[in-house]
Amino acid sequence: MLLKELLLDIKVLASVGNQELEIAGIEFDSRKVAPGYLFVATRGTAVDGHDFIAAAIEKGVVAVVCEQMPELTVDEVTYVQVANSADALGLLAAAWYGYPSSKLTLVGVTGTNGKTTIATLLYKLFRELGNKTGLLSTVCNYVDDLEVEATHTTPDALSLNALLHQMVEAGCTYAFMEVSSHSVEQGRIAGLKFDGGIFTNLTRDHIDYHLTFENYLKAKKKFFDLLPEDSFALTNADDKNGMVMLQNTKAKKYTYSLRGLADFKTKILEHSFEGMLLDMNDKEVNVSFIGKFNASNLSAVYGAAVLLGADEMEALRIISSLKSVSGRFETLHAPSGFTAIVDYAHTPDALNNVISTINQILQGSGRLITVVGCGGNRDKGKRPMMAREAVDGSWKAILTSDNPRFEDPQEILKDMADGLDAVQRTKALTIVDRREAIKTACALAQPGDVVLIAGKGHENYQIIQGVKYHFDDREEVKLVVS
Repeated sequence: MLLKELLLDIKVLASVGNQELEIAGIEFDSRKVAPGYLFVATRGTAVDGHDFIAAAIEKGVVAVVCEQMPELTVDEVTYVQVANSADALGLLAAAWYGYPSSKLTLVGVTGTNGKTTIATLLYKLFRELGNKTGLLSTVCNYVDDLEVEATHTTPDALSLNALLHQMVEAGCTYAFMEVSSHSVEQGRIAGLKFDGGIFTNLTRDHIDYHLTFENYLKAKKKFFDLLPEDSFALTNADDKNGMVMLQNTKAKKYTYSLRGLADFKTKILEHSFEGMLLDMNDKEVNVSFIGKFNASNLSAVYGAAVLLGADEMEALRIISSLKSVSGRFETLHAPSGFTAIVDYAHTPDALNNVISTINQILQGSGRLITVVGCGGNRDKGKRPMMAREAVDGSWKAILTSDNPRFEDPQEILKDMADGLDAVQRTKALTIVDRREAIKTACALAQPGDVVLIAGKGHENYQIIQGVKYHFDDREEVKLVVS
């Protein structure tokens, strides 16, 4: 593909050299370039691609896209200056792969909690409706029934467009994807055409990256601001920031709610550890999911399905047959009579939601024992908040390691414990080893009790001092309860 063809959608500030070049590939990592490639110099949080332009040229790149022209240029290389090279990368990737998003009905899901559940359930629902469908999620990516390992909530622009292209080649007509705040800020979704956007909720998360909650909100809102006129924007009217998302969007606006008036209204009629009976727009449906947060997620799934043209009753029939997403309120019953629940809850709000749901179902007939930790090299401010949520809602809370990464696990646990007063500390245990923490929680449990293991959900690893070890909460529970 010629360089000038790749640049058609990009506002070029300055250009030096020949744009009639045939480009063999596109790369933003100088270590992966090859002769004939176009190198895009993007600015990251840790490294700046502009520092590696010379190294990329040494490996044979014939063109460079950058925000700042190098002081020294090479005659055989074409240089293209743009305002934002991350956004340019998204547009280049889309052009390189033949604009795959425009050949799919693509729906993005954003928010703090619920993204994975909603995107995955929509993927399952539309496959049940007989459509070849793709999924891009935190847990796993799917090209119809082909599993592709997920490394990020939203992949980089090149990987993302490559996956979407793969979906098109496989005959997919629908695709559902999680849209993280990072991906919006870093231009990973630039060049994609969305047919719909869904907002779940917004609570404290990723403050280590965004620095303020306002910046985090703006990143989420930007996704809706960029939606085209012929798409839909479906928002959670129960979240205080839900209507904010719709303020500047050109998309058609819709709402879902458990509490008030909305286009898609859901009520919980009955609930237990086996599931719920829901009223969805005046139609009763039994589901295998548990908790208000899941009722809200299902309301979004139902709304999106209808907005995408699915038959209302058929959508509800499929929703009644859907099962929980891996590591999301995943329930295991011990022969000794207690229930273990593995959940990804890794924010104070998500943890509160899960604990409240369990206590509502228990109604004092059993005790809740919660195992929880916080990740290292991430937002320290939420650590005491997580500890307080666990202790306040549980008979006993066990503070333990999550993914300490490069931090000392003891220091993370100290940060958590510092959020507890003297009374709260009497309800908390600190056990650094997560395996031992899970064993202890299960040993404390009596018939009728619930053991909640929170924070990691589907993740099957721990990172300790930068080394990745296999560790799966679900496997550990099964070893104990079997």
